[in-house]
Amino acid sequence: MKRIYLLLSIILASYQVSSQVIPLNDGIDIKHYTFQLELNDSTNIISGTATIQILFEKNVTAFELDLVNKNSKGAGMIVKNVLMNGSSLKFTHQQDKLKIALSEASKVNDLLTFIITYSGIPQDGLIISKNIFGDRTFFGDNWPNRAHHWLPTIDHPSDKASVDFIVTAPSIYEVIGNGIKIEESFLNNKQKRTHWKEEVDLPTKVMVIGAARFAIHHSGDVNTIPVESWVYPQNRTEGFYDYAIATNILKYFNEHIGPYPYKKLANVQSTTRYGGMENASNIFYFEKSVNGKNEQENLIAHEIAHQWFGNSASEIDWHHVWLSEGFATYFTHLYTEFHHGRKVMEIDMQKDRNSAIEFNKTKSLPIVFTTLPQDLMEILSANSYQKGGWVLHMLRNEVGDIAFWAGIRKYYRNFSYGNAQTIDFQNIMEEVSGKNLDLFFNQWLFRAGHPNLDGAWSYDAKTKMLSLSIDQVQKGQPFDFQLEVGIYAENQPLPKLEKVRIDKAVNKFSIPISVKPVKISLDPNTNLLFEGKLKN
Repeated sequence: MKRIYLLLSIILASYQVSSQVIPLNDGIDIKHYTFQLELNDSTNIISGTATIQILFEKNVTAFELDLVNKNSKGAGMIVKNVLMNGSSLKFTHQQDKLKIALSEASKVNDLLTFIITYSGIPQDGLIISKNIFGDRTFFGDNWPNRAHHWLPTIDHPSDKASVDFIVTAPSIYEVIGNGIKIEESFLNNKQKRTHWKEEVDLPTKVMVIGAARFAIHHSGDVNTIPVESWVYPQNRTEGFYDYAIATNILKYFNEHIGPYPYKKLANVQSTTRYGGMENASNIFYFEKSVNGKNEQENLIAHEIAHQWFGNSASEIDWHHVWLSEGFATYFTHLYTEFHHGRKVMEIDMQKDRNSAIEFNKTKSLPIVFTTLPQDLMEILSANSYQKGGWVLHMLRNEVGDIAFWAGIRKYYRNFSYGNAQTIDFQNIMEEVSGKNLDLFFNQWLFRAGHPNLDGAWSYDAKTKMLSLSIDQVQKGQPFDFQLEVGIYAENQPLPKLEKVRIDKAVNKFSIPISVKPVKISLDPNTNLLFEGKLKN
């Protein structure tokens, strides 16, 4: 998900995720969901039948699913019945938990199927509204744990499952969903049935449908993967042009990371809360992303990168969300470097560095959360995005390009369609680089803040020696890192580069230089996350 600061600040002012963090259900594993949904234009009530296949890993007599129940204002879901093998089961639906009692205790490795019939007005999760043209729209908007507002699920990133969406909606709407479309049938003059099937496991945060009046365009194919644009018909020309860049982006990531994990890529103009949401194989973008000026290349790259990182290789819990957002942020920069050059990429990295520094001034936190905030929206910050991206940039500099890309590809191979935590990524990068990266990961990911440097330099013409002092003035223990110093001579646009080790609060260096420098710069090639100043 691309964090657009102005948009998100508006969202945060008006919306807070429930203070209850959905816990992982112990002892059961969802294998497959089939959601049959009926949408209509006369009310905001949806009718649903969820067929859920569950693997039981323990002997249990009851289990829980996450589903928001009806509140005092009339929003929320009402469960009508729960069936297993055609027989009704007892259940309770309280405090947003659907507790289902089994007629007899399950056995380990039982694979059982349950059918839940329910209906209601979604409080959240499925956004029913009007777009900028006044047309009614329906869009799933599940991140981080909002799927259970309209779908009975285990609403946690660690429990991934395959999914079918079978949607009956007014015939004027096109319906987009995860996976491939295996049916589109007019049931009568007023209703149409659309069936989307995704065979690989997804986290619920990216398991969605959208229904609206759409113009649809086939932008091209990348290694047999169809790339489509779904935009509002009123700006079809602009939308088809703006979203066509997705084919180039998909090609780059497909070649550099590994095979694209899904069977299609649909880029969808939508009416939801976020600037972009990386729903698996059908990405939703904010409705004003379409203007015919191709201004959203970075946003599109960010969301496409998520198809590998976050959707396929998913963080096991929100503590490790940087494995999703930091990766998508940095892989956007890698795409920029490849297509637009290193200098353009460095400008973007400098902007991200400033964002991370400014965030640290207001809230100093480690990237990997030791305890989750009550409000999960707090993890959408420059810490997870921009600083997370900077960690990957510095890691690339630490281990070298060859090892970095080898590690990225191995990490994706090992954890595609599964879940990972930060230590899994560290172990792979150590394996491919042959380096112990404990210090690197601990200080950049599990410690708050960054180096703040106060430096000075002088030159002795007699000894032809540059004296350089660099103090770390941030709170806490000193960081330990390598710093590149650029030494500029008169009439020479490119500096002489010297690398020094900064590992103490006070660091002093003497560097032989044949002519007096006219300027000294710290980190001239934009390889380090730091702030500071250097005076003569």
